[in-house]
Amino acid sequence: MGVIGIQLVVTMVMASVMQKIIPHYSLARWLLCNGSLRWYQHPTEEELRILAGKQQKGKSRKDRKYNGHIESKPLTIPKDIDLHLETKSVTEVDTLGKGNLDKIFWKSYLKLPQSYLWFFLNFSFCSKVLFSLTTHYFKVEDGGERSVCVTFGFFFFVKAMAVLIVTENYLEFGLETGFTNFSNSAMQFLEKQGLESQSPVSKLTFKFFLAIFCSLIGAFLTFPGLRLAQMHLDALNLATEKITQTLLHINFLAPLFMVLLWVKPITKDYIMNPPLGKENIPLMTEATFDTLRLWLIILLCALRLAMMRSHLQAYLNLAQKCVDQMKKEAGRISTVELQKMVARVFYYLCVIALQYVAPLVMLLHTTLLLKTLGNHSWGIYPESLSTLPVDNSLPSNSVHSELPSADGKMKVTVTQITVALSSLKNIFTPLLFRGLLSFLTWWIAACLFSTSLFGLFYHQYLTVA
Repeated sequence: MGVIGIQLVVTMVMASVMQKIIPHYSLARWLLCNGSLRWYQHPTEEELRILAGKQQKGKSRKDRKYNGHIESKPLTIPKDIDLHLETKSVTEVDTLGKGNLDKIFWKSYLKLPQSYLWFFLNFSFCSKVLFSLTTHYFKVEDGGERSVCVTFGFFFFVKAMAVLIVTENYLEFGLETGFTNFSNSAMQFLEKQGLESQSPVSKLTFKFFLAIFCSLIGAFLTFPGLRLAQMHLDALNLATEKITQTLLHINFLAPLFMVLLWVKPITKDYIMNPPLGKENIPLMTEATFDTLRLWLIILLCALRLAMMRSHLQAYLNLAQKCVDQMKKEAGRISTVELQKMVARVFYYLCVIALQYVAPLVMLLHTTLLLKTLGNHSWGIYPESLSTLPVDNSLPSNSVHSELPSADGKMKVTVTQITVALSSLKNIFTPLLFRGLLSFLTWWIAACLFSTSLFGLFYHQYLTVA
């Protein structure tokens, strides 16, 4: 009833308010256009002509006739030209028409603590954005981006199938417990409806479709991870302070830390039963460990958002890096090609920002969904909710007899909706959501680290310097 009650009203009010605010105040535009980022302007043809020593007036190109028409030959300059690009602060005018970064931020505003539906919608929106970016790679016929996406998709499918057969003694998701609880609740519901008491889906089918979904997520996160690796290396070369370099390393290894949080022998078993002499005294309860795990993920997400400007500036510096690399080559290059080489770096900025932010928002919202639907708490010493008994009994239809006859059909309809929602709540229990969302959070972090690690190896050892 909360979906059609106060949450809907608050959401509509906040959407209306933010639609009025966004044209004037935007988090996305502030991150890109606050003056800290500088982009490289491509030189004009006149500037290139002067640098190349071609200051003649009149015709700047050699023309020749072809079938009665004059064909212009493009102006070319030496590649080793002494060219230094001018920089300019990124402003709102520069980013107009170059991306849709605002779509993520204005839909991700805070709502009520139990607004799991809106968290799910935000997660779906980020997935749709990554899907749209991935489809562009499939439209390029000559490039190898399509093959990379397909290869990583199959790789992550096999990886997901391998992870799903690992026992709970090593990867503590609670997926097996959640699925068993779901099957038992579904069979009880079917029995009360007078139907055959069989599980609606087998465990093998459940894991197969979950692996397919995981392979799609892995394919969507392939190029964001590869791009992050390149920006990480460039940002390290750009950083001069030790603390900045340390934060960059922590930011790159953040997904690995998240992955290890669910590896039971490394984290939970060691914390719950530390080797502190003969008596194994747990340092904290399981509920406290679950809460600290959620807080750690949120802090690492905040760190990644804080390091966003360093990575984007490292990306923008690729324009000057490409020019410096060109100077080492022999031959000539047309002015148009040189201008395109410099300009395309800035025009691709919003796409890079989306590839950086979208996985971060996905990971954050899966964590919020895990807290809400998994009945976790934000308190450091929460009461354990996992030990609460689950009431699988379904509301009886005897409430119909308690309704006053004067209210008629409306109260009957309301009661039927209440019974249906209660039945679904008894089937989709917090144990199921804990397992699914724990696995999904872990999987997003694992995909980000896998693709980033591959990108780090590729850019350091496989690319030609």
